Amino acid sequence: MNQKKIIVKLTLRTRIYLSMLAIILVSFVVTGGVAIYDHYEQSAEYHEQRLLRKEHAVKMSMAYFLRQQGGRMLQDSVSFLFHDKIDELADVHNVHISMYDLRGNFLLSSDTVRMDSLEVPEHISYTVLKQLSTGNNRVVNSTRYHPDISLVFWYFEDDNNRPIAITNVAYQRSNAEEKDLWAFLLELGQSYILLFLVAALIAFLLARYITRSLAAIGDRMKQVAIGKKNDRLEWRSRDEIGTLVAEYNRMSEALEESAYKLARTERESAWREMAKQVAHEIKNPLTPMKLRVQLLQRAWEDRVPGFEEKLKAFSRSMSEQIETLSHIASEFSQFAQLPKPELSELNLNEIARDVVEMFSADQRADITFRSYSTHAVKVYADRGHTRRAIVNLVTNALQAIPEHRRGHIDIAVRDCRQGVLLRVQDDGQGIPEEMKPRIFVPNFTTKSTGTGLGLAMVRNMMNLSGGAVFFRSRHGKGSSFFLRFPTAPPSD
Repeated sequence: MNQKKIIVKLTLRTRIYLSMLAIILVSFVVTGGVAIYDHYEQSAEYHEQRLLRKEHAVKMSMAYFLRQQGGRMLQDSVSFLFHDKIDELADVHNVHISMYDLRGNFLLSSDTVRMDSLEVPEHISYTVLKQLSTGNNRVVNSTRYHPDISLVFWYFEDDNNRPIAITNVAYQRSNAEEKDLWAFLLELGQSYILLFLVAALIAFLLARYITRSLAAIGDRMKQVAIGKKNDRLEWRSRDEIGTLVAEYNRMSEALEESAYKLARTERESAWREMAKQVAHEIKNPLTPMKLRVQLLQRAWEDRVPGFEEKLKAFSRSMSEQIETLSHIASEFSQFAQLPKPELSELNLNEIARDVVEMFSADQRADITFRSYSTHAVKVYADRGHTRRAIVNLVTNALQAIPEHRRGHIDIAVRDCRQGVLLRVQDDGQGIPEEMKPRIFVPNFTTKSTGTGLGLAMVRNMMNLSGGAVFFRSRHGKGSSFFLRFPTAPPSD
């Protein structure tokens, strides 16, 4: 399992680099193996040719000596005639020579002392004798304990091609070739080390060159964002990377077009929903206004007594309904045209205390404020947005408290890891689970009255200031809304 994790973590550049090194190492090993094999092949061929040359030279020398004896020689006189000549031939040709009779019995040798060390037999085996008698011109045997020694047997014949004796030449390969091989391998290994270091450097540069373009494409892809103009990549070569770059540019254009269409669709859908909500909110007060106008007109036509009181009541009702329409228009206008925040360093405790003091006369709940920070809490936000966000949360908390009892709202400020946290906690009705996912959606409300824009405006104002808003709620137990403010201006 750990090995698989290590393999997965290897970057493309590392894998290319390791692959190149592996190919270089394999090529070096194969080259060295071929060189060793070729050396042994050439060495074997060289010794085989050298043995043939020495064998031929010994044969020619013995044939010349035979011609000096008249071209003929008795089998019994071989030992006498070659007693001194065989030593001369061995010294001249640098080989060990032995002679046997036609039955394979030992006659004489150029060096009887070395016969045991060269594994030269005192009697020729039946196998060799049979091979020679069946027409083989020569028989080559390898020794049991010395693979570098070859024993060659052939018939020594007179001018009429009649066998006189059996000649044996013991040929020993020199160890100099083995030393030359190890010296060659040592030089080759030193050269390979130098070549490997150079090749490793070249492989590293090539891997970095190949992956640098891919890394640039990856960095650009990380910067791709929906809703903005993404820069195009340029690649002059029409290779695989060029195909990838072209596909990236095509994808970027398609993404921009899709984002534009999606944004346009979302805007159209939002305006349709907004128009429905505005029409619904305006229609609610218009219906009772129309009924009041009709009742007043009927009272005027019927000369109903107390018309002046009805007129005053009608006037008060019209004023309230007009004020409601004005409030609806004002909320929708503020939501649609939320001003750009002017960020500055604010004392959050001071703003929270002002809001608590503003709602202190409200009879629906007791409002308290606590600060868990020992120093003045400084945040970076827009003063107007911050005050309106806290006011909206306190207003929602008051509206969540049932009418039959007096509630309690607790406002607390404390430091957190990501800034400063302000909590508005109430003991109201809470939010049902099915409504929680839509609580910040514009036009959504859990109350029978209102536009449903309050929490949506709070979220927008906090996002513009670089903060955030979230909540926790238990149905029937109450809710806690949190505003998180940054303590430093946002970086560009």
